[in-house]
Amino acid sequence: AIAVAVSGFYLHISKTDWLWIIIATALVLITEILNTAIEKLVDLVSPGYNELAGKVKDIAAGAVFLAATLSVVIGILVFIPYL
Repeated sequence: AIAVAVSGFYLHISKTDWLWIIIATALVLITEILNTAIEKLVDLVSPGYNELAGKVKDIAAGAVFLAATLSVVIGILVFIPYL
């Protein structure tokens, strides 16, 4: 996120592009926070090994992966015209 912000300042991206970058960054951070909360809750209710608990954690991690992938696509779409 810091590298993206520095790049944005260096390349003087537009306000609209900044909006997309901020949304993408926030989406990743929000999904990561929710993933952590879900993992802690699963650990609380199922401290031992449980196959279903593992699947719940995997699904939450998948949401973070999708958000991160989307943010990469947004980053490419925003920065390519400036390069």
